[in-house]
Amino acid sequence: MTQTDTNAGPEGLIDLSSPNTRAVRDPVPPDAHGWWWGTGRRKTAVARVRMRAAKEDEAKISIQTSKTKFKTVEEYFTEPEDRADCYAPLDVTQTRDKFQIFVRCAGGGITGQAQAVRLGIARALRDFDPSLEGVLRDNGFLTRDAREVERKKYGMAGARRRFQFSKR
Repeated sequence: MTQTDTNAGPEGLIDLSSPNTRAVRDPVPPDAHGWWWGTGRRKTAVARVRMRAAKEDEAKISIQTSKTKFKTVEEYFTEPEDRADCYAPLDVTQTRDKFQIFVRCAGGGITGQAQAVRLGIARALRDFDPSLEGVLRDNGFLTRDAREVERKKYGMAGARRRFQFSKR
């Protein structure tokens, strides 16, 4: 047994009863129209993602800006880091050209929305194929970043900033 195999038994087999080992979950069936859904959140941004297997030349991510208007990731997110966040779960699982994805973003800023899209796509991919969960979790795409802005307190200039003290 090596130092990295902490869950391995005497024969070198992995012990599934160990708390550090996850069992593969059952696949989630698509909804009545054939879509898998995933919701991503970051700060105050929310992204609702729906995904289905793409037919020929339909594999892309579309972001809905109004009831009938859509933009591509390249049109919606101007920063390369934000575009990379959107495509990261698909690149890691090597499924970039296999799905048609529609996203609705609300709230927050551009970076928060991009990270919310990343979480939503990762959750939809996990529901589509539970065997991808290990790869997604190892890259940190299934972990919700819970950091939020601290609220402003009364009698203070901000959350922690105080007004200037004057003795006289």
